[in-house]
Amino acid sequence: MTNSNVRILVVDDEPPIRKLLRVGLASQGYTVSEAPNAKVAIELMEHEKPDLVLLDLGLPGMSGHDLLRQWRDDGVDIPVVILSSRTDEAGIVSALELGADDYVTKPFGMNELVARIRVALRHKFQQQGEKPVFQSGDLSVDLVKRIVKVEDREVKLSPKEYDILRILVQHAGKVLTHHYILKQIWDDSTDVQYLRVYVRQLRQKIEKTPDQPRYITTETGVGYRLRVE
Repeated sequence: MTNSNVRILVVDDEPPIRKLLRVGLASQGYTVSEAPNAKVAIELMEHEKPDLVLLDLGLPGMSGHDLLRQWRDDGVDIPVVILSSRTDEAGIVSALELGADDYVTKPFGMNELVARIRVALRHKFQQQGEKPVFQSGDLSVDLVKRIVKVEDREVKLSPKEYDILRILVQHAGKVLTHHYILKQIWDDSTDVQYLRVYVRQLRQKIEKTPDQPRYITTETGVGYRLRVE
């Protein structure tokens, strides 16, 4: 699918932000619709069937969280990328738990936003089933043979370390909340500090500079993201 075939719905109550997104995304070839509030967004969702939504959380009337919850409850499963203030970590986590696919914080760069959009769309349009081997830079993960290599050197991981890496690989490029990872691996009964310990150990094994990770990046107050190169 080319950019010209992708319709993006921008839901934000600030006209300057909507104009910035309309012009910037149009220059990338996307077709853009705009909604200043939840009511208009719901109508456009029904009539235009967008491929992706950029959603501001601080909407007047119905909040972005409530709008997202309604869409997910109604079975609307298209990608949603949240637009949020840099200090609203709790709001971001809540939106991701409600089913948002990713987020960018204001002020944001257009290159960063377009990268998030491409990742979200790739997850939507990719064929069912995982690619057997994930590759990013010098890191490769064979999901079938459970073999992890860095620069063709096999890395031995503990079962929990591998499980964390596998989940990040399956959602490569997307931010995963602490709660999501904990729920997938430990049924959410483990303290987040336990997860941090395992991520630290994992970085020691796959990162050249663990304190400045190239692959597993921290989304402060939110979770982790596996970068795709």
